[in-house]
Amino acid sequence: MADRKETKTAGRIPLRRKEKKVETQAESVPEKEQEKEKEEKAEGEKSEENGVEAQGAAAVGVENGELQVEPIELPPFEIITGERINPFFFKFQFKNVEYSSGRNKTFLCYLVDPQGRGGGEGMRGYVEDEHSGTHAEEAFFQQVLPDSDPAARYNVTWYVSSSPCAACAAKLAEVLQARKNLRLTIFSARLFMWEEPEIQAGLKALAAAGCKLRMMKPTDFVYTWDTFVDNEDEKFTPWEDCKENYEYYQEKLADILQ
Repeated sequence: MADRKETKTAGRIPLRRKEKKVETQAESVPEKEQEKEKEEKAEGEKSEENGVEAQGAAAVGVENGELQVEPIELPPFEIITGERINPFFFKFQFKNVEYSSGRNKTFLCYLVDPQGRGGGEGMRGYVEDEHSGTHAEEAFFQQVLPDSDPAARYNVTWYVSSSPCAACAAKLAEVLQARKNLRLTIFSARLFMWEEPEIQAGLKALAAAGCKLRMMKPTDFVYTWDTFVDNEDEKFTPWEDCKENYEYYQEKLADILQ
């Protein structure tokens, strides 16, 4: 930006007159208005001295003439588990758009197929989080499959609305390294912040630990709808750009894992 030079021109004369006019108006404020402002300020200070703004509560006070409200800390959202997802949530949360605005939670649909003695029965359901506290990936191994029989083999398949974050990817890699009898395959509708280096490193580490990472094809969305959604026998039709978005994400994932 070029420096401004002070020059004496006729164009600056009206500006000086305007400023002078404003100053004149400011000086002509009635004394009663000034006294009223002093009284309001005094009342605010008096309220603070009398303890109107109670400590540890959502109290209201006055500071510098502005209303002050003490923030209330809300409890974290709980992890939700179930067998079938609301169809509206599925269509919104699993939509494989490039920019996932408003999708602030993760839905994880799971299939557990134990093989061999001691493995128990297979399991199917979903886990939902709000990105507050424990994420769905970690919650799965805390609430759904906290333990496993070393004599059995477990094939675990996930269909998730978004791929794991860096922290979850690192924890999953640790689980797979500790449980050699567990095989995990993750189908993701979207890639979470795939441009970030720490996300890419986490996905690479997860793949190196033996996890199979895939993007959800249109047929995978149909399968998830039929298997995990409370669809009331409604047929699912993939959105118009579902295949195109799958190819976009599949290319990005391949570039990361190469």
